[in-house]
Amino acid sequence: MSADQRQTELAENLAQVRERLAAAEQQRQVGTGPAELIAVTKFFPAADVRRLAQLGIVQVGENRDQEASAKAAEAPEVTWHFIGQLQSKKTNSVVRYASCVHSVDRLSLVTGLGKSVRRHRESVLAGEVARGPNAERDLQCLIQVSLDGTAGRGGVAPAELERLAEAVEAEDGLRLQGVMAVAPLSQDPDPAFQELFELSQVVRRTAPAAQWISAGMSADLEAAVRWGSTHVRVGSGILGARPVG
Repeated sequence: MSADQRQTELAENLAQVRERLAAAEQQRQVGTGPAELIAVTKFFPAADVRRLAQLGIVQVGENRDQEASAKAAEAPEVTWHFIGQLQSKKTNSVVRYASCVHSVDRLSLVTGLGKSVRRHRESVLAGEVARGPNAERDLQCLIQVSLDGTAGRGGVAPAELERLAEAVEAEDGLRLQGVMAVAPLSQDPDPAFQELFELSQVVRRTAPAAQWISAGMSADLEAAVRWGSTHVRVGSGILGARPVG
């Protein structure tokens, strides 16, 4: 496929997703819209990120640090969101390019991210590293909530949500923005996203400004928007079927 053909394909896919989002907003039950679109570019090249930027995409999400850090270096014109499960040893890398981490789900990660942000700022002041998005402002964080308790998918149990929210609020260098979740597999997503909206109110008791709800992907964005999503994370709906990687 030529570069022009790929640009046309992305433009057509993006137009369809935007139409779906517009229609979903008409069915919104809670919250206010419109939801912001984050294009998830896992396994696709930085060239596609630049093509999407030309089509008006300003926010991009990635699941893996090694891939994300390389792409961010090639496409600094967009805002980068880290949306995958994050190992504590990767926090120093992630804070250099990501404006927001959607997958905060444990106290040790809160502490690690805070330390990494503060270390990054010191390194910038010393002229040791390039200035990243968190050099002068706090790293935006979303708490990932497990809606089904499935091991391996990440997320804090709802019963632990308030305690984790308080920890993020107290950590120097972090700013709590809200919650994130992935709908349970092979189930109606509406009850799960309704629960997520209700849990988001728990976080707002701790941090009234934490208004974000990151929910909805290619297959279930309509349900997510119905129940208050402020940020949808769409990959295959925009970029097509992912190559094996």
